[in-house]
Amino acid sequence: MYHARFKGSHYEAGFRYGSCLNKNGITLNQCPTFPIDEKRIKFGKECLKIYKELYPEIVEEIKGLAEGNETSFEFLFTMLSTMYCFNVDNRCSCFAFKDKDNIIFGRNSDFLVSIEKYYMNVLYNLNDSYAFNGNTTAFIEIEDGVNEHGLAIGLTFIAIDKVKPGLNAGILLRYLLEKCKTVDEAINQLKILPIASAQTITMADSTGNMVVVECNSEKIEIVQPENNFVCATNIFHTESMKKYNLKDFDNWRADERFQTMQKAFEKANFSLNLANEVLSGKHGFICQYNRKENSDTVWSVIYDLKNKKIFRVEGNPGRKPFKEDTRFKFKE
Repeated sequence: MYHARFKGSHYEAGFRYGSCLNKNGITLNQCPTFPIDEKRIKFGKECLKIYKELYPEIVEEIKGLAEGNETSFEFLFTMLSTMYCFNVDNRCSCFAFKDKDNIIFGRNSDFLVSIEKYYMNVLYNLNDSYAFNGNTTAFIEIEDGVNEHGLAIGLTFIAIDKVKPGLNAGILLRYLLEKCKTVDEAINQLKILPIASAQTITMADSTGNMVVVECNSEKIEIVQPENNFVCATNIFHTESMKKYNLKDFDNWRADERFQTMQKAFEKANFSLNLANEVLSGKHGFICQYNRKENSDTVWSVIYDLKNKKIFRVEGNPGRKPFKEDTRFKFKE
């Protein structure tokens, strides 16, 4: 994974990132995972109006990214705003659990081996925004992270056939990390923000509050914990959302991963070690992919919200150990 730190304004952060990529011979004038066709361009233009109204800071960051990289703003905005809105190949597993000694959030990010060089861990500390430590396959979008107030969030992509202009999964997470202190605040924002893509959003905060939000452009369902844990993969499980699951779609054994987490947390005592074991595949299938098929768990993360610690594996946790990341400073 690349590691980057950003501070100052959103525009300055984008410009610095774009310039850095440019200096290293990376020009963002093509998308490595999907074509930028007329359908996406039209959809991106409709989204831009919403972004300018509700999240103008991120528009400025994309402008900075484009100018620093000496590439087209329209192209970059189309690429970023339409990610997750049309079917792609990222699959992930999320969970959170708590007891009197633990408040733990965990996530495996499952994606393509062929573009591992693009994956990033980022520390953002921007003007008028909460600082956060996050991970991503999608440039300035965020797929999991924890902010300075101890709000941890992670997404899992859901395949869809319906979209509406709005904020997509990676931008939604970025927005919530920058603007919310607690799970309740984040839920309130999700209820009023226009959502473009389909996803689950797993959230936990330092008070022990935790939920899974199953949502798409038409509906939101809040899944409260049973037996003090929640978990999610790339499929909707609530009765009202099941109708949106696409049939005959390769979700990388999403239900099997979900059952692995459910069974582990129903039977075992909660601990940091349990989180490690589950993410590493010691309680059933969750990360045991065949890299020769261009699929793997490309990073794994544990946010220990009670003790304000971050642990990450840059690669598959079944083959590599978790290491503590001590660079990020939480609020006392």
